[in-house]
Amino acid sequence: MGLDNVKHVVLVSRRRYILTPHSWIPLQVLSGKGGVGKSSITTQLALSLSLAGRSVGILDIDLTGPSIPRLLGIEDAKIKQAPGGWLPVQVHPSQLLSPVGDLSHQNGEEALLRLRGENHPPPPTDGVDPATLSPRPVGALYAISLGLLLPSRSSAVVWRGPKKTAMVRQFLTDVLWPPLDYLLIDTPPGTSDEHISLAETLLQHPSTSAPHASSQLAGAVIVTTPQAVAVSDVRKELSFCRKVGISVLGVVENMSGYVCECCGKETNLFGKGGGEVMAREFDVKFLGGVPVDGQWGSLVEEGKRPRYGEDVKVAGDDDEDDQETDANDGDVDTATGLSAQPDDELLVDKYRSCSLCLTFEGISSQLIGLVESGHANGT
Repeated sequence: MGLDNVKHVVLVSRRRYILTPHSWIPLQVLSGKGGVGKSSITTQLALSLSLAGRSVGILDIDLTGPSIPRLLGIEDAKIKQAPGGWLPVQVHPSQLLSPVGDLSHQNGEEALLRLRGENHPPPPTDGVDPATLSPRPVGALYAISLGLLLPSRSSAVVWRGPKKTAMVRQFLTDVLWPPLDYLLIDTPPGTSDEHISLAETLLQHPSTSAPHASSQLAGAVIVTTPQAVAVSDVRKELSFCRKVGISVLGVVENMSGYVCECCGKETNLFGKGGGEVMAREFDVKFLGGVPVDGQWGSLVEEGKRPRYGEDVKVAGDDDEDDQETDANDGDVDTATGLSAQPDDELLVDKYRSCSLCLTFEGISSQLIGLVESGHANGT
């Protein structure tokens, strides 16, 4: 069965896959450089596509450093064996989400406007009754990773090339995906065994429902950070894609700027614009820059909904009385600026309150336009 239920595949170098009914097109997330945030980009692309109503799967082939289970909060889940293959772990089912989360999302929008240097406020919501707004349809999200087969987070994977190649091919052929619109493939850095095996399997052994490989593989999303040393390494990934015949959907520049939540001062911690320059040099689309948001990290590490505003405190603030008041009311974590929320809230729901959700709405809408309009298969 394998990828027969996948419509599109997209690689996120990392690569990501995008699916069509009973066929599939891969999207891949890739980067020639380690530490640029490929897994974070893959996770947020998946959440954004789910919020756009698409059913999404994440295939994590970073065999020696699988991060997807931790980012999605599914480390305790285990892959189940079924007749014919493995069953992916369901992160959340397709459902309708309350619009209330979108109203609280205005806090994230305001934070993003500050990051972009725009002073105008988000659209007013005064007088809007949340009960009159329509619930938001959300697509299902599934994931599979070697991390879900290991006994613990600290377990090391010490494999040579042939075993890595066999594992990648097994993930591509033996996973019983439900019908998906997009399959995102999260790849390790570089252009090593996993990438070669992935490209060969996708291009030489397409699924039975989509026999023409060129119609299945949507292309790759390239992730970089602004620094010259990172951009230099990521250029190799672009060259790799061209050599093996994988189209590049676009470039995302991660860690592109940071605005302090306390003073509002913007700082380009790692520079800015390197990814956009590289995209122009290779004549590929620049999908956008993703700023640093400390609350995204706290969201995936601690599971609390992000909250922005004047009542956010910083650890070590001398105003003990204010800290004590905030701690007592239980609404805000003074160390992280996160509002305390029930643990049973879905990650995709809490993500709507993150400023980065708006950034990825723009990136994912561009990718949806490219893939679903049929413009993603050019080289």
